[in-house]
Formats: sequence, structure tokens, C-alpha cells
Amino acid sequence: MSAPAPSSPVVVDAEPLPRQEEVLTDEALAFVAELHRRFTPRRAGLLARRAERRAEIARTSTLDFLPETAAIRADDSWKVAPSPAALNDRRVEITGPTDRKMTINALNSGAKIWLADFEDASAPTWENVVTGQLNLIDAYTRAIDFTDPNSGKSYALKAEDELATVVMRPRGWHLNERHLLVDGEQVPGAFVDFGLYFFHNAQRLLDLGKGPYFYLPKTESHLEARLWNDVFVFAQDYVGIPQGTVRATVLIETITAAYEMEEILYELRDHASGLNAGRWDYLFSIVKNFRDGGPRFVLPDRNAVTMTAPFMRAYTELLVRTCHKRGAHAIGGMAAFIPSRRDEAVNKVAFEKVKADKDREAGDGFDGSWVAHPDLVPIALASFDAVLGERPNQKDRLREDVDVKAADLIAVDSLHARPTYPGLVNAVQVGIRYIEAWLRGLGAVAIFNLMEDAATAEISRSQIWQWINADVEFENGEKATPELARRIAAEELENIRAEIGADAFAAGHWQQAHDLLLEVALDADYADFLTLPAYEQLKG
Repeated sequence: MSAPAPSSPVVVDAEPLPRQEEVLTDEALAFVAELHRRFTPRRAGLLARRAERRAEIARTSTLDFLPETAAIRADDSWKVAPSPAALNDRRVEITGPTDRKMTINALNSGAKIWLADFEDASAPTWENVVTGQLNLIDAYTRAIDFTDPNSGKSYALKAEDELATVVMRPRGWHLNERHLLVDGEQVPGAFVDFGLYFFHNAQRLLDLGKGPYFYLPKTESHLEARLWNDVFVFAQDYVGIPQGTVRATVLIETITAAYEMEEILYELRDHASGLNAGRWDYLFSIVKNFRDGGPRFVLPDRNAVTMTAPFMRAYTELLVRTCHKRGAHAIGGMAAFIPSRRDEAVNKVAFEKVKADKDREAGDGFDGSWVAHPDLVPIALASFDAVLGERPNQKDRLREDVDVKAADLIAVDSLHARPTYPGLVNAVQVGIRYIEAWLRGLGAVAIFNLMEDAATAEISRSQIWQWINADVEFENGEKATPELARRIAAEELENIRAEIGADAFAAGHWQQAHDLLLEVALDADYADFLTLPAYEQLKG
């Protein structure tokens, strides 16, 4: 165990890491402790409110726009703060974890924005948490380089004006950081990630002509956005930078938040930058909240639920209209394809699909979109260049033609596709392969030519759970049962052993990943987040 000087109120319960003293300074830890003491009680109340709201959805199987905030939605006079120059053009954003190689490649990628991810694309080992912070500090001071130990290839930053602007994503409200204790309590991971990054880099970023910009994940209500806003106000005063310096983009990746988009922007209006449409977590949230709502809420295979599905289209069109009405950026979803170095035919088909997806988003009025790989940046850039031209965004396109009703957002039964047996197999395969990598400390994993993160595992295990509990019958006549899921999982373990060899299999966490997937996919007591039990098994 290591600990800072006695003057610090924080206990660091972890083995020392190289250069950790540059991140875990007494001053930075004192700031994190202050965040914890001031705001963790409110966070606990909001997590309790999530459970109450979920119980209400289980009782009613419906959601609606909030009557108590109707006046905010009806008031056309308010707008979010004007965008800072560094965030005005967001036509392509690349996402990824904050390891050293990714940090350099993402900043050099040609994307306008890099979502530097401490959340779903990062398994929160203590090493990942601390070294991710170090890598960002080194990037801002241009003290970063990397040489791949396998290929010998070296990586270095391009000129400053060619680098992407960083928008950092801390962990969601539900996750704790077990390695930092204040008054004997674990500090919320959100305050650790935000606090260390903000304390060390807020002024440094201002000096670079940018600022401390954040993506806020898994928000479920405007009250959670209000808490973040209060955190921003306190933090800016604490380090002595002007109010409104922080900018936050909120991921609308929960079904409850989809009914509170305007209210979320309103709560953050002095610090708001935009909203983002996060597909996999959004589908996971629908399954989680309506898991006992009967057949009309049963989703088909995840890959059959495209953004053109009626209820997904309602969600994205409402997001664009809401953002532009309030002067905020609307950012589209992820292109997760990972190009193959061996199969150009696969690439050709996938690139065409990516182009069609980004053409649709640009045509619908989005101001930008996400990609997971640098090779996709030019494709997405071309789609948005064709619509935007020299303009930085299209926030002037108000989409007043859009009229989304409350029922449209949960009209899952508008889809004609049904769950399939291959879809179940894929959910098991992807779930086991992702969880195994996560337990090794990898949060962004290429599986079957797609970049997968924790949201992937969530939708995979949620669909297994939903199909079994809804007594789904597949096209081959088999019924979704725990026994079928166990059989497919056992077969997948054997397939993996044959694929990678006995030695590599033994060196991995395959049985552990298999067991954890089946636990969260089959238990009658549905776990709110896979990452909660998984974190208890994560070493380091």
C-alpha cells in the first residue's frame, strides 16, 4: 500500500506505479476529496432515484415527457452558451482509451475531436486510471512518444494545429474507484477521473487555446445533469478559472434521458456543448427498463436494430431538433468497423455501409459523428463535408418538421425483425470474448471486425436475459432457455480453445469470462450494470 503525506485526506490503497506522484499530488487528491465530500451524498440519492423510476416503469410499462418541466420545454427564449472555437467544428470524432499509442494516434487521426475514454472503452484497472491521466498530461506538454515493442514502429505527435481537440469521458455515476478512499469510503469513479484531469489540465488547456471539455455518460435524468453542473461551478471556482470554461456533451444513451433532452441542456446551459446519440447503451437501457414489459419490448438481434428503425429514428430526429432549437451540437452515433488488413472485400462492403450511415446522419442535420478507427475518419469527413462545406456545423437547421410523440420512442414493436438463433450465438460469443479481454485490462476490443466496448457486453447479456425470460422461440424451433445459453457458451469455450491453442487459452481468463457472462445473463436478479460484478473480479 502507498499513501500520500499525512496532510492529504485521501488514502491510496494500491501498489505504487511509475510516475504516479505526478498525478496523485496532495493538492490534486485534496480536490478529489472535496468533490467526494460535497457531492457524493447527492450522487447516492440520484442512484436511489434511478431504482424508484425503474420500479415505476416495471409497474406501468410506459414513459412520458415530464409534466413538471413542461415550462422549460415551452420556453423558446433560452439557449446553451455559445460554443468555444475549439468545439465549433465537430464533424468527425474518434473514440478510444487513453493508452499511450491510442493517445498519439487519436490526436493525429485527422478527426476534429478525440473522445479520450476513461469509461466504456477502458477497463478501470488502477494502472489504466493513473497512466491514462499521465498520457494526457504528457500529450498537452508534448512530452509523449511511443515505440511499439513488437513492430519497432515509433509514434509522435504532429504539429499542434493538426491535433484533435480532447473531450474526456469520466466513468458513470454508478461506478466506484476502490483504490481511493476518503473517510473510509470509496470515491465515485466519476470524481476521480474528472477531478484528477480537471485539476491538472484546466489551466494548461486554456493556455493552449482550448479548455476542459467532457462527455458525460449514462445520464438518466436532468437532476443528474444538475449535479454535474454544480460540480463544474465548484471546480471552476476552486482552481480559479472563469465560470463557463467547462463544456459538457451529454450522451443520450438511456431511454429515460431521451424524454429529458431539453431539461438536461437547460440544467447545463452555461456549460453545455451538445448531445450525442449512443446506440448500444441506448438499446441496453431499453431492455433493462422494459425487461418485464412483455413481447412488445423484445428486441431482435442487435445488428438488426439499425438507426433507421422507427423508434431509433424518432430518438435521433428528436435529438437533432432539440439540440438545434437550443443552440447545441447534435453528434451522431458510432461507426465501429475495424478495417481488415487481409480482406479488402470485407472492407469494401463495410466502408459502403459506414458511408451510407454517415450520409444519413449529415442529411438528417447532425453536426458530426463518431468513428472507432483512424481509417474511417476520411469516410465520415467526406459525408459531412458534402453537407457542411466550409460551415463548422448546421445548427441553423432547426428540423421543425420533426414531431416525436412519447410513444414513438418506445415503439419497439414497430420492428418486424425477430430474435434469431445465430443472434443468440453471437451474443454469447461477443459477451465471452469481450469480458475476457476486459478482465485482462482491455476495454476497447476488436471482435469480428468491430470495435467493441462495455456497452456491447451489456446489450449482449441483456438480450440473452430478455429472450430467455420472454420465452422466445427461434426460427430453428429451439426456445431460448438457460440450458441452451449454457450449451452455446460451452461450445464457444471449446471453439476458442481450438482457435488460440491450449497454452494461450490457459493463460487467459476464458472460464472466468464464461462464468461471469452466464451469471449476469441468467440470474433472475438482473444486475443493473455488468461492470459492477465484473469490477469485483478485475485485478489491479
